[in-house]
Amino acid sequence: MMSHRTMTVGLVAIFAVLAPSLVTGEVTRVEITTRRDVLGGRSFGSSGPYEHIVGRLHFAVDPSDVRNRVIVDLDKAPRNGAGRVEFSADLEILRPREAGRGNSIALIDVVNRGNKVVLRSFNKASGAADPATESAYGDGFLLRRGFTIVWVGWEFDVVARAGAVRISVPSAEGTNGLVRATFVPTTKDSDLAVGDLAGYTPADPTSPQNTLSVRERRDAPAVTIPRDKWRLNGNVVTLDGGFVPGRTYEVAYAAANAPIGGLGFAAFRDTGAWIKYAPDAVASAKHAIAFGSSQSGRFLRNFLYLGFNADERNRHVFDAVLAHIAGASRIDLNRRWSTPTSLGSFAATSFPFADASLRDPVSNVEEGTLDNSRARDHQPKIFYTNTGVEYWGGARAAALVHTSPDGSKDLTLPDNVRVYFFAGTQHGPATFPPTVTAGEQEDNPTDYWWAMRALLVAMERWVLQSTAPPPSRYPRLQDGSLVRGSSVAFPTLPGVSSPRKIASGARAPNPLISGDGAPGTALPLLVPQVDRDGNERSGIRLPEVAVPLATYTGWNFRNSAIGASDQLFPLLGSYVPFVRTKAERERVRDPRLSIAERYSTRERYLTQIQEAAETLTKEGYLLAEDVPAIVRRAADHWDLLARRPDRLTARR
Repeated sequence: MMSHRTMTVGLVAIFAVLAPSLVTGEVTRVEITTRRDVLGGRSFGSSGPYEHIVGRLHFAVDPSDVRNRVIVDLDKAPRNGAGRVEFSADLEILRPREAGRGNSIALIDVVNRGNKVVLRSFNKASGAADPATESAYGDGFLLRRGFTIVWVGWEFDVVARAGAVRISVPSAEGTNGLVRATFVPTTKDSDLAVGDLAGYTPADPTSPQNTLSVRERRDAPAVTIPRDKWRLNGNVVTLDGGFVPGRTYEVAYAAANAPIGGLGFAAFRDTGAWIKYAPDAVASAKHAIAFGSSQSGRFLRNFLYLGFNADERNRHVFDAVLAHIAGASRIDLNRRWSTPTSLGSFAATSFPFADASLRDPVSNVEEGTLDNSRARDHQPKIFYTNTGVEYWGGARAAALVHTSPDGSKDLTLPDNVRVYFFAGTQHGPATFPPTVTAGEQEDNPTDYWWAMRALLVAMERWVLQSTAPPPSRYPRLQDGSLVRGSSVAFPTLPGVSSPRKIASGARAPNPLISGDGAPGTALPLLVPQVDRDGNERSGIRLPEVAVPLATYTGWNFRNSAIGASDQLFPLLGSYVPFVRTKAERERVRDPRLSIAERYSTRERYLTQIQEAAETLTKEGYLLAEDVPAIVRRAADHWDLLARRPDRLTARR
């Protein structure tokens, strides 16, 4: 008997020929290159077996349509005979083999620099580029719940590699200009590849128009490096004598024919519309949820702000959006010479910050991320989830999602929005056991993905059953749980730099509003207040934070070995464990109670962890099925600190 895989591969050529007559809307053609059963046909609970589909979507958009006119340089793109602009993107889908056994929701994952995210994060999986093994599916969480999972390319500067999900967009012919990017080296190497500029080829690597400058620190004056001291080969900069770790460099060089990056928004929009509305789509779903993390969360904030949640036919695309660890930032995609790969540090947060239309006291403009003429009529249900990193570092200014533009008062959130802060966490959970990498302190290993799983289930119920999700949990000015960075009550700990010296960033420009939104204006640095241990008081306090063995932060200063130790290392938090006994605490002058002073026994500690987890489960912030794993991790944490040398004592 012919296998499913053999039969479907044999049909690829037939499908590719027929596809143009089958599809509708802005998706004009579908190429399917492979279809295979997931893990040999393994069943995932009531959802049954899944299949993995790999192919390519072809698009054609109308440059005169009001929904598309916001795309920068679209008017300069080549057009087909029908006057439309064509482009294409990689597509991957995981879907139940029997559609009726799924949950009727497509979870469309905004790939991060070409990488798939949701399996690694929600499924606690390995994060393989090609999900072909057991480890790539982790515990099967998303599949057991019946989601159809979709990935489509949107970022033009993703480097070609196996498994990367990419897009191919046309160029704005005849455009010329300078591309530029900043970088902070961590080594003294002479050669450095500037990843932010991977999508651009120098028009002339030897041109005197190309420049390289350096600052002692981010906010110091720039000094131009003589042209004969450095060279350019593609996006690789070679500097005689090597770079100085910790200093801020900026390279700029001439390029031509700028890629029309904003078409990435159209690709994501039209893929969602295709899944929801095309009756012959290779994977269909009644509802669509968009998920984006970090760079991809900033993508979603920009996607909504620019009005892309309605397609060319004015149909509502995404029912819900989860914009994770984006802070109040957006992404540099819809600009000539854009750099979407960039971390967005100090260059991605511009007015408006919050969803509601507010008067900006600096620019005197009134607008909101959702409450504007493009986005107002097609607002999805939204979760904004953030860690301490997005409040403290890189000018991501997460507090401005829920405060006024000047940071002087709390806002009332719209009914369709929830905001959740994960206390005691960093941008992405570090490995456990914790280690020192690029920071002064060990990286923060607190795993917030257990709470993210519960919130995804809450969003699923909100979409399918209109069941309200758990209440927002985030720091507020009115109760003192949100404060100026200079006022945070962080204790003085041996060997730990004070966060009170962290400086605020400045606004980035927004060319869509008058005066570009007053770029350069200092952003208020509002951060979560902490308790006597230095742990954040507000938000969702996961069991290991509520019943702590350490201080967990959303900031970590650069390790002295890589320079600029007075500055934060991007995206890292800190883990500073308690000492074991009162005698040790007094010897190292640690103001925090020791482990022995807090918990009489290991069993008592784990009982408190269990109780904290059960409370969060009742409140909807954890799933009951995940509590045993959370308790096991807490037990491992206790055992780790019991057997390893005391960190603070070892430093003395």
